Amino acid sequence: MTFKPLLAATLFATASVATSAFAHNHKSEMKTEMSATAMSNIPETAMSVDALSTLVAAVKAADLVDALSGDGPFTVFAPTNAAFTALPKGTVDTLLMPENKDKLSKILTSHVVAGSYDAASIIALAEANDGKAKLTTLSGAELKAYVKDGKVYVKDENGGKATVAMADVQTSNGVVHVVTSVLLPK
Repeated sequence: MTFKPLLAATLFATASVATSAFAHNHKSEMKTEMSATAMSNIPETAMSVDALSTLVAAVKAADLVDALSGDGPFTVFAPTNAAFTALPKGTVDTLLMPENKDKLSKILTSHVVAGSYDAASIIALAEANDGKAKLTTLSGAELKAYVKDGKVYVKDENGGKATVAMADVQTSNGVVHVVTSVLLPK
């Protein structure tokens, strides 16, 4: 697959553009925290970032820490605390209840793709497929990644969209892309 410098520049510029109040106020702090843990695995990296504490609590409640600590590689679209806060009131508390573990696990694994897809790989895949990179998650859900108006988006099966606020956080077992919305399976 051919990598186009213009699209790459667009993607990497997107990572420096404030895509939400969260990204504007906390991005450089988050980038510093995540860069310091580049040799850590995915859960360890997420645990080191305050802005991902809700995701970490959810991964622990769903008993997915060991799975996401495995060899991988994995690509994770990691929703921020603000993304979880944007869900209807009470949703996160309800999902964190032990009786909802299966539902929580399905939602979380709908953010994880087997394989390592950095920004360049996603762009190349999109270019080869009419502008949309189709990615199948560990839950079996399908995500579509695309670039529009200089921003990178990930769309879930329900039409919900997340903006990539920070791309290409390398870990020992994959790559993390921080996103501004929670992606939901059907």
